[in-house]
Amino acid sequence: MISRRALNRATLARQLLLRKHTMPALEAVEHLVGLQAQAPFPPYFGLWCRLSGFRPQELAELLTERQVVRIVLMRGTVHLVSAADCLWLRPLAQPMLTRTFQSVYAARIAGVDQDAVVKAGLELLREGPMTAAALGTALAGAFPGTAADLSQILRSLVALVQVPPRAVWGKTGQTAYVTAEAWLERELHASPSLEELVLRYLRAFGPATVADVQAWSGLTGLREVVDRLRPQLVMLSDTVFDLPDAPRPDEDTPAPVRLLAPFDNLLLSHADRTRIISDEHRKRVITINGQVHGTLLVDGFVHGIWKRDKAVVTIEPFAPLTDAQADQVHAEAAELLEFAEPGKAHQIRGV
Repeated sequence: MISRRALNRATLARQLLLRKHTMPALEAVEHLVGLQAQAPFPPYFGLWCRLSGFRPQELAELLTERQVVRIVLMRGTVHLVSAADCLWLRPLAQPMLTRTFQSVYAARIAGVDQDAVVKAGLELLREGPMTAAALGTALAGAFPGTAADLSQILRSLVALVQVPPRAVWGKTGQTAYVTAEAWLERELHASPSLEELVLRYLRAFGPATVADVQAWSGLTGLREVVDRLRPQLVMLSDTVFDLPDAPRPDEDTPAPVRLLAPFDNLLLSHADRTRIISDEHRKRVITINGQVHGTLLVDGFVHGIWKRDKAVVTIEPFAPLTDAQADQVHAEAAELLEFAEPGKAHQIRGV
């Protein structure tokens, strides 16, 4: 039986959080199977807390050079992933996205010829990226008498990426869409592998249960996939499996203080999240409207939240910190502010 602390340390190792790494940002994005990105800038902080010497321009250039993209994937949420991963992850996610769309929008799109809307939308997008509002207006003109936002059909049923300058550090821009195939000049993978999905998940988030993989991906029916992989896996308990050569540090391995990004996948990718955060603290981190605060890790577990207003960071611990812990948190917050607001006078509150 693997203990909670052993699960914690193994997961932190997979998530590049036991030490800061020197790998290129693109390699880190692929190792992590992407970063959750419905807000434009959390991925920058997600890489900052994992990589030594990382600077915002590195990720900004990957976006503008089309080496990474922002697209709806796991759990029906926007993720920043490599171009290569986008091409096989989106086809795997599409059945789940289609089912969700049909269940949520069925009443609003009753009687709408969805295939015709998709065809018309794709023709519009051949001219270049469009915002949801512009796409919806154009489709409403082509299909008069429909009250529903027809752009939602395109955004749910077609692999659309959000293009720069959206999410480029230091810039602003409306969310505009174009097809992944047009943006990347490559076709989506025709036969992506669910087995590869499970193996990639374990490298980034394991050890895990079937329920964990399903919670992260939003997919169901993965027990059969895991069963097919069993010859390649090791069982750490009756339900917890792992890759045989994946890192599993001793549970007493020191875990440094970390300030995790808002919406960090570490908090969202397991059915049982107590390996990282208690059920009590989760209610204080994830709001009722789906926002996920930036979090403070102490000894590997969520110990508080942090918020930034330009050059000011406020730390809200959930329990008192020791003097040594407070010093570490202060140092980490100072590094975060130097990353986000270099050369400016910084203020750290709460520690």
